[in-house]
Amino acid sequence: MHRSGHFLLLSISLTLTCLLSANPRDRTDQSKDKTELFPGTGFFIRNYEPYEDAEAAEWYRQAVFFEKSGRISDALKLFEKFTKRRSDHVILHEGAKVSVGADALYRAAMIRERKGDWKKAFDHLLLVAKAYMDYDFEKTAQAMLSLGEKLAKQDLPKKWGFVPRFRSASEDRARLYQIADIAKGPQFAPRALMISAEISIKDELSEEAVDALERLINLYPRHPLSEKAYFLLAEIHASKVAGPLYDQGVTRKSRDYYDDYIETFYDDQPARSPGETLEDFLERVEGWKVRRISAKQGRAAMTEMLASSKLELGEYVEKYGRYFMSNWQELSETGGNPSLRFYYDAEDVDRDSEAGREARKRIDALKMK
Repeated sequence: MHRSGHFLLLSISLTLTCLLSANPRDRTDQSKDKTELFPGTGFFIRNYEPYEDAEAAEWYRQAVFFEKSGRISDALKLFEKFTKRRSDHVILHEGAKVSVGADALYRAAMIRERKGDWKKAFDHLLLVAKAYMDYDFEKTAQAMLSLGEKLAKQDLPKKWGFVPRFRSASEDRARLYQIADIAKGPQFAPRALMISAEISIKDELSEEAVDALERLINLYPRHPLSEKAYFLLAEIHASKVAGPLYDQGVTRKSRDYYDDYIETFYDDQPARSPGETLEDFLERVEGWKVRRISAKQGRAAMTEMLASSKLELGEYVEKYGRYFMSNWQELSETGGNPSLRFYYDAEDVDRDSEAGREARKRIDALKMK
């Protein structure tokens, strides 16, 4: 083989040896962007280290000065430097201790919200909640919930006043679930789960709605919003009922939720939930007055459906059972017409329902034969 060919093979061999013998940690560093909370700075080599304290403090003070001077774009540019790398530096600013990195992100979020860029504002707040546990969490969570609700329910402001922004229902639900996961507790999570359920119902995504509502009542059973959650679960299952000739599993689930609602919430006006405005509370009380009536009507409808299902089965067996039941004659001789069992079941569901009364007529007629 020619000398140049030997040299080429030797070069390839050495390269492969270096790659295979390299420290595994060096190779995993290539995917560090995917795991770091902050994306870092730099192009070819990412720097994830916290900013130098003096540098971070100078940026923060300069950004606050720009914001107060009306130079909002310049302020935002400096505040958003802290979306790349963290800073745990604390300074004394205007007589109070300030966490530079966290407060810069919060101020950036507030500017983005005023500019109509609600999605980016939410992302900044989410970063504050995840990265700076010592920052004012209640303030951050409240702002996240407010933005999450606006993103889910309101028309998005146009970019630059004329370019439309488009919403994504799946992104809206994901944001609300993030709030529920981060801001655990009765003040924020139940409200986030309820909003997620409401937009899922609006988008006709019943499984997503059921998931959010069940999380609400399982994790926060005593929260005032549980009243509405039980009612909505009953309504969602009722909407899936196909008729008396179909499987009655969803009918029974719906009636169970109506039963729970009537037993627990029918008589007592719901309390005001933590952080709920008086206007929202009064609106919810008015809704409860309607829901408690609808719950009784819904339970009656589900009961009627269950009884009708048994009645339909009884009628079918009475008319055609002799043609497909091999032991028809034996059953008729020992226990009467086999359809009686279904008529009794229909009566047991609710003897005062229309189907229950009809079942009693069928029972009496068969016994007279």
